[in-house]
Amino acid sequence: MLETAIAFKFRVLEETLQIPFGELTRRLSDAIQGFSPHLVLVDLQRNCLHHAETILGALQRHDAVVPWLVAVETVEPEMVCRMLEFGASDVVTLPCRAADILPRLWRLRQQAEVRDEQIEQLKETLGMAQFVGQSRVFLEAIKNIPAMAACDASVLITGETGTGKEICARAIHYLSRRSEKPFLPINCGAIPVELVENELFGHEAGAFTGATAPASGVIREANGGTLFLDEVDCLPPAAQVKLLRLLQEKEFRPLGSNRIWRADVRVVAASNADLEERLHAGRVRRDLYYRLNVLSLHLPPLRDRTEDIPPLARHFQTKYAAIFEKRAKAFTSAAMQKLVLYSWPGNVRELENVVERAVALSELATIHGADIHLPGSPSPQEAESFQAAKARVVADFEKDYIQQLLLANEGNITHAAKAANKNRRAFWQLMRKHRITVLGQIQALGRTKMSA
Repeated sequence: MLETAIAFKFRVLEETLQIPFGELTRRLSDAIQGFSPHLVLVDLQRNCLHHAETILGALQRHDAVVPWLVAVETVEPEMVCRMLEFGASDVVTLPCRAADILPRLWRLRQQAEVRDEQIEQLKETLGMAQFVGQSRVFLEAIKNIPAMAACDASVLITGETGTGKEICARAIHYLSRRSEKPFLPINCGAIPVELVENELFGHEAGAFTGATAPASGVIREANGGTLFLDEVDCLPPAAQVKLLRLLQEKEFRPLGSNRIWRADVRVVAASNADLEERLHAGRVRRDLYYRLNVLSLHLPPLRDRTEDIPPLARHFQTKYAAIFEKRAKAFTSAAMQKLVLYSWPGNVRELENVVERAVALSELATIHGADIHLPGSPSPQEAESFQAAKARVVADFEKDYIQQLLLANEGNITHAAKAANKNRRAFWQLMRKHRITVLGQIQALGRTKMSA
């Protein structure tokens, strides 16, 4: 139905443009991602046309996958062409009749459905149907996986915990010529330091006390296939040296052995740490880092791809409803809003856990907001209203803005007020409102200079 296609309408007023650009684009992105619309109708007033490039550019940058229909009062053909260049999917001039705009909306919705089908067909063709999500940042991250699988170079996958690094490593393996051989995942951070070399390279009988029989190690077991080293930054120095030789020469020596073994193993490594920091601290060898990082893949956190939360939640709901034999088949709007507005420090893995728990405990066909349990989240009765949320965001912005201006002007209120284009009395009232003192800002400036 067409009424379900128009999920979000944004009207650009002159007062909208008084909001700082960064704050405006953030609000737009948050609002649109909260609705997860099929398309967006932008009502652009004539007195705002000189900001069209800025506004449409921000919309396109944050939500490139969503089609935009711009409604604007009669303008010159050149301006219509410019708006299309800025990223608008179509432009309609006002005033207009329903017969003028409905076919355009219908066409854009149909095009979006075709695009969604094409994306799913592409994933299926590439053997990546297990990846759920259509956000621009997510598709950009995984688009090179088939090319990575086609060659035999080492791959380094980075990203926060729970973003799906092992899923990507498996996709690289099973799309490669090594797919018939073993895929062996090893969590380097879960192995005691004194046992890492033995786990990786194996040992000969008598290599150490208790070694009554030889052990092959995972590298020999993965011969011909792929070795996935998760949390690779946790490897001790001695193991890093041996791993470097394996990557360079395709050979290694088991503990207690005089024999050099050769292994045809592709190494895919992953880390959720800041590897640049580990390099500077000397915890990761630079030569090993360069050998592992021939091909790189960075997975975005879930908070940067919030438009993927609804399809992911529905995917996990379907999965666990079948496993637990539950009736749960849908989320209420309150439940979905609760999921979309959460920051997800545990990323996709945390989302899966939350949905699994909700499905397991639900006895109804629909999961409600009260069924979604999130750490530190308010109960449904305590959820912020629009006005309260807006007031909180504005207050945070005002406080941060004033503090930054005072720091930049070394505590001089007159200069800070002038920079803010406010009179000194109004600026002072804002300082009182947020309990900001000049002394506190001077002390903060002193700490900044000392640390520098």
